[in-house]
Amino acid sequence: MSVITEASWERAVEVLRGADRVALACHLGPDGDALGSMLGVGLGLRAAGKTVAGSWGQEPFAVPKPFDRLLPGQDLLVTPRKLPAAPVFVAFDTGALDRLGSLAPRATADDATTIVLDHHRTNDGFAQVDLIDADAAATAVLGRELLRRLEIPLTKDIATCFYVALVTDTGRFQYRNTTPSVHELAAELLAAGVEQDVISRELYQTKTLGSLRASATILANLHVEEADSLVWSSISNEEARASGADRDDLDGMIDVIRKLDTCDAALLLKQAADGGWRGSMRAKERTDVGAIAATFGGGGHTLAAGFTAPEELTEPEAIAKVVLERLRAQR
Repeated sequence: MSVITEASWERAVEVLRGADRVALACHLGPDGDALGSMLGVGLGLRAAGKTVAGSWGQEPFAVPKPFDRLLPGQDLLVTPRKLPAAPVFVAFDTGALDRLGSLAPRATADDATTIVLDHHRTNDGFAQVDLIDADAAATAVLGRELLRRLEIPLTKDIATCFYVALVTDTGRFQYRNTTPSVHELAAELLAAGVEQDVISRELYQTKTLGSLRASATILANLHVEEADSLVWSSISNEEARASGADRDDLDGMIDVIRKLDTCDAALLLKQAADGGWRGSMRAKERTDVGAIAATFGGGGHTLAAGFTAPEELTEPEAIAKVVLERLRAQR
């Protein structure tokens, strides 16, 4: 879905204007766009007099680094069990119902109207009101438009949330989704008082010692499949513990390996707490990694996607072999 109808916008505005309480949610393992979009809209709705709370459906519940230091509005957040009932449920950056985790039943409950703001082309349309635009650079683009239509003023805090979302989902304005309108939105957010130097420093210029050591491990585990234009690596739970890295430290690590000049696609496999493996994929130009991730039940975008490996694939080498086979089939 790439075009939001005017009727959908009008319905979303009508529903939100008529509600005194709103519950917000975003996808499991939230990234900058999920959190920034949700908190930006949440701050706007609260400023408009609504009672607002937000969450995501997993525990233990904690805002991932470095967003815990960056994003305003975190007082809106509650654990999923404490998310109050509300006549309107709004989901952000969530391409499928199961990505809401324990909050999924809230999205299909009969006693609430569900609205989804999303830009994943794989969105399965689980909401009653769909604000889905696969051409949007970030869900924050839709969040900003929603507040504009609700005539809610843009504050520095709201703009900061949207800017974090925008800069992370465009790869610091480097990805193909960085259009002229993206820069126009960034300019509007900066004019509202966003401190982009602080955001850049926290996001891209600050690393823990554990993170740096984990980078070394990932580089040591590097495999280059030049014939298939794939570079891949992995890090196990044991290796992560030895490096002193926590889960948040491993986020974004695929950017360490995706820079290799001889490969279009990159795959990073990280072992989950339950012992299974999760894959992050990126591509520069020619590979549809979203389609590859979808074959594992995952999803995302053409050039950025993720998946959880099947339980029977217990070793990184076995997972990479399947990915290679599906890459070859695609090409």
